[in-house]
Amino acid sequence: MLLRVDNLHTHLRSGGQIVKAVDGVSFHIDRGETFCLVGESGSGKSISALSVMRLLPRDISSHPAGRILFDYRHDNGSTEQVDMLTLPEERARHVRGSRITMIFQEPMNSLNPVFTIGDQIVEALQVHHPDIDYAEARERAIAALVQVQIPSAAERFNEYPHRLSGGQRQRVMIAMAMVGEPDLLIADEPTTALDVTVQAEILRLMRDLQERRGTSILFITHDFGVVAQMARRLAVMRRGQIVETGSVDDVFHHPQHDYTRQLIAALPENLTRARRLSMTETAPKPTPSPPAPTLLDLRKLEIYFPIRKGILRHTVGYVRAVDGIDLQIPRGQILALVGESGCGKTTLGRAVLRLIPPTGGAIYFDGHDLTRLGRAKMQPFRREIQFVFQDPMASLNPRMTIAGTLTEPMAVHGIGENKDDRLERARQALTQVQLDPDWVWRYPHEFSGGQRQRICIARALVLDPRFIICDEITSALDVSVQAEILQILLQLRRERDLTLLFITHNIAVVEYLSDEMAVMYNGKIVERGVTAKVCSSPSDPYTQRLLSAVPRVAL
Repeated sequence: MLLRVDNLHTHLRSGGQIVKAVDGVSFHIDRGETFCLVGESGSGKSISALSVMRLLPRDISSHPAGRILFDYRHDNGSTEQVDMLTLPEERARHVRGSRITMIFQEPMNSLNPVFTIGDQIVEALQVHHPDIDYAEARERAIAALVQVQIPSAAERFNEYPHRLSGGQRQRVMIAMAMVGEPDLLIADEPTTALDVTVQAEILRLMRDLQERRGTSILFITHDFGVVAQMARRLAVMRRGQIVETGSVDDVFHHPQHDYTRQLIAALPENLTRARRLSMTETAPKPTPSPPAPTLLDLRKLEIYFPIRKGILRHTVGYVRAVDGIDLQIPRGQILALVGESGCGKTTLGRAVLRLIPPTGGAIYFDGHDLTRLGRAKMQPFRREIQFVFQDPMASLNPRMTIAGTLTEPMAVHGIGENKDDRLERARQALTQVQLDPDWVWRYPHEFSGGQRQRICIARALVLDPRFIICDEITSALDVSVQAEILQILLQLRRERDLTLLFITHNIAVVEYLSDEMAVMYNGKIVERGVTAKVCSSPSDPYTQRLLSAVPRVAL
């Protein structure tokens, strides 16, 4: 046994009150084992991990009870059992980073923006292995970047974090944690922002690390597919307590706690199965109907970004983010646009709203070529086409109440007779996304991630659009919140005859939500068709590789 957590209590002080973030948690991890902690946001998973690492601020945290026993391995190979909660800080620092490392969920908050990624990996290695010189540390750092599929690793060694994509920054964090080959690796949602193919490679690398070094992994996630692929045992957390623990097979197929059953029922795979069964049982025999008219028509759309080099910044080439795409979306249909980071999905979505100017081609919306419209003539179409962004906190003004967030766009587009009318419309929009209408006077920081995402959907709905572009809006949400968001979108489609372009890399969500899907690779659409047909019988090699990398729950 490598780690044993006994009756852990972690209390946090906030505004004179005590929050029992972790309330009597017990679990153990054997050497070479992957153990998963599963639960929704706020359940205490990350606080438990931070308690093991001794990373919680001492001025606001305390541990009134419990033990965290860790089998510490000395450099000479001997082992000593230590209690992380009572270990002196100097010794805890030595354990932390060499024998126990952690991959954090948000890489941009964990990477220093003023140092290159290579120097940060080298520093992490040399702090705990001072006998390694810089040349060897640099070589090992580049090898770690190659392992996590950073392209041109030797060149990217000198890049700063802001020059990398979100997925690439997460891979740098994983490389930094794995380069020292620790005994215990704590992974806090490490694959949330990654594409399925990169996620599959990262999970494979973690399993290889276990085989080579006997490393144990505490894996924190809300993705049951990842749990099924990585772990032998798991524990389900809710409100600071473990409500169920056992083997993956037993918990998935014979859940004992109601909360576990709710989480499993909210999986997109189960939602898809329930939706198809409901449609089969209740829907009358379909009658042929004429095809719906095309609402959005992209013709040979091109979006190129110049590559400039030299002192005078001459253009030496172009990045073909969107390369001659033809795509039609009929009115009332949900089309899922699938692909890896950097393939051009978001760029295409932003171009529809003219947030990015196209290099060539045409964008027809209801017969109007948007590429030929000036700012004034484009204004009415900005009301009819709305965009829900991936990060709700970044797209909401933290100084503006929800009332202001929802009524301001209505005022810009002349919707509502007066302020009171607009406020009432805002309340109705919150009700539509299943939020309390009295919350209009709250600020964004007072809501959870799922609630903020619903507010962003409500902001799009107040303008009564005909077309909504959803960009990875469920990628970081818990499965239960994700299920609620998807069901809301389907209900709004039925009630308002909305047309949706749903940008995502979650294939399970695609199968549940969309009518058709298009697969994008290197700026081109490589395959398109009815979702069920593409997922069951993909014809393009890239689509086949993408679908084969999706972690599945065998239910």
